[in-house]
Amino acid sequence: MSQTLLDPRSLSRLKWGCRRGLLENDLFIERFFATHESSLSIGQARGLQCLMDLPDNDLLDLLLRRSELPTRLDRPEVREVLSQLRRPAPHSTPEGNAP
Repeated sequence: MSQTLLDPRSLSRLKWGCRRGLLENDLFIERFFATHESSLSIGQARGLQCLMDLPDNDLLDLLLRRSELPTRLDRPEVREVLSQLRRPAPHSTPEGNAP
């Protein structure tokens, strides 16, 4: 899997292409970019794009662990990104700082 970082133009295109019809999916994706945008590799972008090719409801089922990754998508870069998307947001204190 390519560890080369995604260039700004490709990142912008990827973010545009990740907009979804379900708000729930958008929330997962927004959190993913907030956490990983600055370190997103080409391989991770490929994995994310594979997930974005899924219908909204299938993607949401994966994100909520109601279904497993289809065999046709079961590749390291897709599993990595799915794991990152599923990871809960870090907790913060009332002042907005991480503990």
